[in-house]
Parts: sequence; structure tokens; C-alpha cells
Amino acid sequence: MAKDVGNIMIAETILLIGAILGWRFMDSWVFLITTVVIVCLMILTLYFFRDPDRVIPAGKGLVVSPADGRIVRVEESVSLPMYMVPAKMVAIFLSLGDVHINRVPISGRVVSLEYSPGCYRPAFTHHSSECNEQQLIGIKGAMGKVYIKQIAGMVARRIVCRLRVGDRIRRGERFGMIKFGSRIELFLPSSVMLKVSEGDRVRGGESVIGVSHDV
Repeated sequence: MAKDVGNIMIAETILLIGAILGWRFMDSWVFLITTVVIVCLMILTLYFFRDPDRVIPAGKGLVVSPADGRIVRVEESVSLPMYMVPAKMVAIFLSLGDVHINRVPISGRVVSLEYSPGCYRPAFTHHSSECNEQQLIGIKGAMGKVYIKQIAGMVARRIVCRLRVGDRIRRGERFGMIKFGSRIELFLPSSVMLKVSEGDRVRGGESVIGVSHDV
């Protein structure tokens, strides 16, 4: 993620330097507007890519939120091909103002990665889960398999996932992001007791989504 920020900031800095060097060839109002726009873009870039530290809760069987945002859907029983029995699902919508760094919900090992291209419908609609560009991540931990689905939104055009099959990961670790508004869905074993409801605000790596007493 730091590399992405660095590349964007370098490009914006070059634009700013170019504007400053070329001020003699521009009207004063053109120079002023150009400089203000570039500086605002630099501030927005730093704001969007902010990566605050989080206090990761300790304890057995905890599932933490993979992202900041608002919970827009909770289902206690969904039938999915990757689960032999009904699973539980929590969907989180990330607005432009939310921190967009994604974090690992449980400790375990990455067992699958499946990328699917698609369209870019608004991420707050439930239909986006079926048709939008997405990355499905499978993690096997002490409570069983947990799946994370990164879903691109109407503005988001790039999903970043740093994980590889076989990686050993820990609860709360950063693993990627979805740029400029998006959605994340978390699929959990039926044994997990959910601790959130629709409308709740959650913080990635910090808010407890559910607890499994089978661990």
C-alpha cells in the first residue's frame, strides 16, 4: 500500500513542481487555481490512504472486522458452494471517507484465492456481490474456514490483495485494500455467534464481528 501512495504522491509532486516552474508563463489566477487544485489532490491522497494503527483484541475464537465501514447486511443462514452446511454472512460498505486498508479477520493459513472480473455497480447494493469485480479469499483457522470477498464499487477500479495461497497470517494483519469506495463480505461457519447488526459502524482489525466457542 505504501508503494501505491508513493507513486501517486510522486506524480502529484511533479505536477506541483511543474506548475511552480511555469508560473511565469501563466496568468496569476491560472497559476493560483492550478496550485490549489494540485495541493488539494495531495491532501486527499494522504487522507484516503491513511493507515492508522489499531488495537487488535486478544482472545480465542474472535473474528475481527476486515474493514472500516457500516454493516449493510447480516444473514444468519446462507447456502454457499464452499460450505457443506449453511454459513453466516456479514457485509460491510466502505464509503469514500472510511479507512480502506483491509485486515485479516482470523489467524490461520490462506487456502484459496479466486479473482472474478465484473462490472462496477454501487457497492452498497446487494446485487454488487454477484456481478462486480471481486476477490474471494479463503482462510483456514482453528474455527474452520472463513471467506472474505473484496468487492469493487462504482468508483473503485482496483482491488489490492497481498496474500498468496499458503501464507500464514494473524488476526488484524493488513492484507490489502479496495480503492475509492467498496464492499467487503465475510462468510463464517455456522458455529460463530455474531456480535453485530445492520447499521453498526465497525473498525478494521478492532471491532469484533463474532465469536466461536468451538475453538
